[in-house]
Amino acid sequence: MKKKINSKLKGKALPIVLMTIFLDVLGVGILVPIIPQLLANPASPYYLLPAGWTFKGGLILLGWLIAIYPLMQFLSTPILGQLSDRYGRKKVLAFSIAGTAIGYVLFAIGIITRNLPLLFFSRALDGITGGNLSVAQAVIADVTPPKDRTKRFALIGAAFGTGFVLGPYLGAKLATPGINFFGLFHTPSWFNPATPFLFTAALSLINLTLIIALLPETLKKVKHAKLKATQSIQNIVTAMSYPGLRVVFPSIFLFWAGFSFFQTFFQVLLIQKLHFNQSNIGDFFAYVGIWIAIVQAALTPLLAKKLKPYQVLRFSFIGSGLTLFMYLLATSTTDLLWITPIFAFFLGNSMANSIALVSISADEHIQGEVLGINASVQSLAQAIPAIMSGYLASISINTPILAGGFTVLAGGLLFLAIYRPPKHMLHEK
Repeated sequence: MKKKINSKLKGKALPIVLMTIFLDVLGVGILVPIIPQLLANPASPYYLLPAGWTFKGGLILLGWLIAIYPLMQFLSTPILGQLSDRYGRKKVLAFSIAGTAIGYVLFAIGIITRNLPLLFFSRALDGITGGNLSVAQAVIADVTPPKDRTKRFALIGAAFGTGFVLGPYLGAKLATPGINFFGLFHTPSWFNPATPFLFTAALSLINLTLIIALLPETLKKVKHAKLKATQSIQNIVTAMSYPGLRVVFPSIFLFWAGFSFFQTFFQVLLIQKLHFNQSNIGDFFAYVGIWIAIVQAALTPLLAKKLKPYQVLRFSFIGSGLTLFMYLLATSTTDLLWITPIFAFFLGNSMANSIALVSISADEHIQGEVLGINASVQSLAQAIPAIMSGYLASISINTPILAGGFTVLAGGLLFLAIYRPPKHMLHEK
């Protein structure tokens, strides 16, 4: 009877964790159309740069504001992973979601009061408490047998894609007064760039309630190892020497670094090159997210039946890099529409299969630790390009995307040339 009850409780873990990941990505997506209007578009009524700052200076500041979140995640994610291995997944997820809600409220206040230091502080706070991706992945690994993890991690990608769809779209619509919202009504006159962050804070509080009330504890074996505050640095060292993953982690780092160049500054290119406004940017990134969700919910599971994760990554990494270059050739919205499905196919499969490969390459009892290492690699990969992009964009708005394409391509070529699967993986069905 107890086993049956536990099984029912574990069935609740997946949807709640997917909701957590969705809200994380929703918050990041909401930033996409809004932040450039604050720091990289002098024509915007919400431009926050003080008098005397140049456009290039704004681009550099934009890069640092975007970078502070993944940088803090890099430092905090391993600590949250250790805490989840010691005290349980549920408590750590609840703590992190509470911090996220507070961070969104502070960011909204920073916009309303035109307080740049508060914007930086709020993003840092959200990064410190929001490094919960590895914990969420660990929950899924706790309740999923190895053979099914690619499918389950594809659901993470679908949640990522859905958040990436709604985040930019909601961010653009909730931040702009007097525009059509889903064809239902026109947004009120009091809507402004702070509105979507207050909305997301409310969603985070709902998610927190669900976690406290419904999420079961999935941790099977408690670890009592001493907490290491510098674990993030150690994780990068470990990632380069971990048996079975010493090639995987560098390739994942390059993949996420390249994608971050795109995610951080492509909206600036859209403003300057194709004259997109805030609403157009939200629509475009929603379109990207729709295709990622379609790929990971429908196509990735089909590929998983035929190919192992490492076999998919051999072509998906390289394909992701090449399609980034294609975006630089776009001269119209029509070009963006046909390039995006190709990009989403390679990108979505790279995301899902890289997580799956990391998970199945590690022993059951260290899932939290290894996924924490993966999250550290990913966070550092997102922080460095964000900082660099501001300086690169001050040279040319095309430069960050060029850097992204070459970086992802380098990761794909490295994986193709060096990675060799262990024998047990070759014989798995």
